[in-house]
Amino acid sequence: MIILNVLALYGLVGAGTAFAFVIFGISRVLPAGTPVSIGARILLWPGAALLWPYVLLRWVKAGVR
Repeated sequence: MIILNVLALYGLVGAGTAFAFVIFGISRVLPAGTPVSIGARILLWPGAALLWPYVLLRWVKAGVR
């Protein structure tokens, strides 16, 4: 039961982080002026949700510049 709760928490945090990243953070991580279409954001969302610790780390590092 504990493993399922941990996986559910990981998924919820991942989904929230990915949603915020594709809306706000992707423009900070990519070079300035790089356009990102809605389709690209939709395709990036699942990967960002699964790899949210790495995505969050890159987002924080990009914001510190």
